[in-house]
This record gives sequence, structure tokens and C-alpha cells, in this order.
Amino acid sequence: MTAEFLVIDTPSGRVRAAAQPLTGDAIAYTLAGALRGSVHVTGTHHPCRWDQFTALRVSLGSVNAMEACAPEESLPRRRGGATGYTGSLVWWFDGAGAHRPQAEVSVSPFDSPAGRAPSARTGESLALVMRRCAEDAAHRPDLPRLLTAAREREAPRLLRFLTWSAGRGAAEADRYERQAQDLRRDSRNAVAIWWTAAGWLTAMPHPVLVLLLMDYRGSLARRACLLPGYAERTEEMACEERERVGRLRAEISSLRGQLRSLRRGRRPAVR
Repeated sequence: MTAEFLVIDTPSGRVRAAAQPLTGDAIAYTLAGALRGSVHVTGTHHPCRWDQFTALRVSLGSVNAMEACAPEESLPRRRGGATGYTGSLVWWFDGAGAHRPQAEVSVSPFDSPAGRAPSARTGESLALVMRRCAEDAAHRPDLPRLLTAAREREAPRLLRFLTWSAGRGAAEADRYERQAQDLRRDSRNAVAIWWTAAGWLTAMPHPVLVLLLMDYRGSLARRACLLPGYAERTEEMACEERERVGRLRAEISSLRGQLRSLRRGRRPAVR
């Protein structure tokens, strides 16, 4: 059941969080009791899958701590305290479609406009209130509207960023592949020169040739030994970058499809 009035026991004391009806793209919780101020919950994309809007961002004071600073008077603070605190938390759902909270990660530490971190007790209380507000929002009947609002707000700029990132990643993969080719060529040259010098040493022993063939830092022998490994690792980096670009392009395709659906007035299914 969705709670319009949460009672939360925290290390700082009992906190009451009154949920306001969804307006715009955020649910506001007004705090009273041991903590005063406000908490806002908005939808957002999954931290690892940016085309999936299956997460909630909880922000202290502001509607969205990632986009705007909160008015100082709205920042949560201890009862009787003068210092309000900023911070945010991301809470995401599992893939079962039941919107059961799976895990959360703090995306910013608690702080204050004056740069003072809260005490351990206050920090624990703030974190507990944020988790309870996220859990409450995750079970509200208007959750689909909250996530759809997040999709409308975030999808266009995510699409721009992912398109830029995919282009940059493709260029990086090309650079790694060229570097690996250069390393393979340098390795073959080093091996060929070493064996040539070894043949000269057999035919005409000389201290300079012995020095040329010795294994020490920066030597021809060391380069012949290490360059193949460097080339292999560089090729692996190119493959990893290609795989990352492939994932980004899949997310780009998904986001474009969602934007087309939004423009046609259809609400994409929440995954």
C-alpha cells in the first residue's frame, strides 16, 4: 500500500514524511519531527542501462540534485539545527517487472552549502529517510507516470551524449587497432634485427654485438620479448571498446524508438 504519511524511526529520532500528490515530474515529501525540510523523488534511467527508465533519484531539498541547487531553506536539517544538507541517492528496480527495489547507490555524498558534512548519526538518519521515500515512491500507483516523465525529460539529452560517446569510442577502437598493428610490426623488426645480430656474432664475435644481444631495460631483446604482449593487450582494448560501442548503439536505437513512441503519444511499457 502507498503511504501518504510515512513514520520513520531514525538515529536522530522519529521523522514524519508527508507525500504530496505527483505534480510535474516529482513526488515531494515534507519532513517533520527529528528532521525538517523536503525530499524529492524523480524517475531516472538505470545506472548501467541508460535506455531503461527503471530507477528513482532521491534528492535532498531540490527537485533534482543533478540539475539544480536546492533553496537553502528546503534542505533537510536536524530539528533546531541551522545547517541543511544536500545529497542524492539512486534506487533501481529488478527486471521482473514488479518494481521491487533491488539496490541503491549514493551518487553524491552528504554536504552543506557551507561545506560541512553531517555527523555520523545525522548522515545515517538522512540515508534512512531517503531509502524509505524511495521505497514508498516505488510502490505508488503513479510510478508509471513518474518514469514516463523521466523518459520525456532525459531521453533527448541521453541520446545526444550516447551518440557522441559512441563516435568517440569508435575512434578510440580504430586508434587501438592501429597501435596494435604498429606494435606487431616493431616486434617483427626487433626479432629480425636480433637474429641478424646473432648471426654476425657467430661469424665474427665482438663485444658490441654481445651488448646488442643482451637482455636489459630498453634493449633489443627486451623489446622483442615485450612488444607482442603489448600488441595483444592493445588488441584486447580495441575489442573491449568495440563491444562498448555496440552496447551504446543498442541503447541509442532503443532511445530513438522510445522518442518516436512518445511523439506519437504512446506510452512505452516500463521494463
